Amino acid sequence: MEKKIVILNGSPRKKGNTSALVSEFTRGAKEAGHIVTEFFLDSMDIHGCKGCFGGHSSKECPCVQKDDMAQIYPVVKECDVIVLATPLYYWNMSGQIRTAVDRLFALEEGDGNFLRGHDRFSALLMAAEGHGFEDVLTYYDHLMEHLRWKNLGHVLAGGNGAIGDITGKPELEQAYELGKSIQ
Repeated sequence: MEKKIVILNGSPRKKGNTSALVSEFTRGAKEAGHIVTEFFLDSMDIHGCKGCFGGHSSKECPCVQKDDMAQIYPVVKECDVIVLATPLYYWNMSGQIRTAVDRLFALEEGDGNFLRGHDRFSALLMAAEGHGFEDVLTYYDHLMEHLRWKNLGHVLAGGNGAIGDITGKPELEQAYELGKSIQ
């Protein structure tokens, strides 16, 4: 059965190690017959959440701020799977992806809830120079619990500092297999 998959790519490098994981995940997901939409967040104009609680989830653009999140909201509303792809920055996700995730809150506010639940699934793709993923996994697990999304798994690729360090590593195959395994 065809699934709609959204990838929020929080890497600042379009051809970096996180993006290599995204490419392999996407290849596997498309081979499995799914539709994949990727947002490369670093090239988008996305402002931080104002905490105003002014969102209205039923609107096409539920947030009071008018920026490039308006492209993301309608796709997220309709998706089955959300993939968070990010490098590891100070034991957490990059600012690019954290900002977008914070702004998704507008889909929970107002006239309905178009974010939490809805039989959605999620996966986490991460590349890092080091291997300290414990803190970010705690955050991710709490996020999945709050959003009531089912965790499909994660690919954590440590030891990848410079662009291209991930080439030939098993995590690329793991990302491909994760994408292909979605049913």
